[in-house]
Amino acid sequence: MLIKKPSDIPSSEITPEDAYLNRRQFLAAAGIVAAGAAVAGSISALPAFGESRRRRQQEEEKPNTWDEITTYNNYYEFGTDKEDPAANAGKFKTRPWTVKVDGLVKKPADYQLDDLVKPFKVEDRVYRFRCVEAWSMVIPWQGIPLASMINRFEPLPSAKYVQFTTIYAPDQMPGQRQRILPWPYVEGLRMDEAMHPLTLMVTGLYGKTLPNQNGAPLRLIVPWKYGFKGIKAITRISFVEKQPANTWQIANSNEYGFYANVNPEVDHPRWTQASERRIGVFRRQKTLMFNGYADQVASLYAGMDLRKNF
Repeated sequence: MLIKKPSDIPSSEITPEDAYLNRRQFLAAAGIVAAGAAVAGSISALPAFGESRRRRQQEEEKPNTWDEITTYNNYYEFGTDKEDPAANAGKFKTRPWTVKVDGLVKKPADYQLDDLVKPFKVEDRVYRFRCVEAWSMVIPWQGIPLASMINRFEPLPSAKYVQFTTIYAPDQMPGQRQRILPWPYVEGLRMDEAMHPLTLMVTGLYGKTLPNQNGAPLRLIVPWKYGFKGIKAITRISFVEKQPANTWQIANSNEYGFYANVNPEVDHPRWTQASERRIGVFRRQKTLMFNGYADQVASLYAGMDLRKNF
């Protein structure tokens, strides 16, 4: 099932965080996201194992708190420390906001954010989030399946990839005044990855408007990939025939590839990917292939060498 929330629910009716967690703890206990359940067609029960292990899994899959999610971020446009985005993004202007759609599509246009988002119902998705730096969270996002947006644009058969570009605003983003990365940030997906039911264009978090430090007003989430694939503050969506180079691939191709699939068997050159530190959980835990979404997405990469295509 997909738990859907109409996009016009007033803020006074948004579920508080504690109630939100209680309402979704059956999903967390099952270790399944709402979207994954939709793909599978049903919600699975917990595996049969000891009570202590069951409690540990419930704790590990419980959504992180609002404070954890909004104060511990990688967002180099606002600084390289985890606390920098929350400290520096408060005055970032997200209105008005225009997203240019261009390339190999029948309906290219400059879309105002409301015109881009309002035709669709916003859906709740509780997703595992895995950073390449070996920390992770469980995050209750709100957003729109990217496939729905793509269908609206009517891409041509020759469009094999989707490229995303973030805003370039060094007057508002102090990190862009430094040569940390080549700006603006760019990212890309294969068309079948972009059209997968799990891929989400995020507009909210915990039933609230997406905070600036988490990528407002529009960001990408691909839950089986490392977090650097989740480009934030998107201002351009381009449909192209050839594989685009993403920012981290351009900056350091020895450590970051195009695909960014979570693969615990391939270590980052400077640290292991076999385990991860869930923020708010004491014990490190085993990293799951494709971040735990292998049943839904492994077929996308059948026959590929996932060590070479990292």
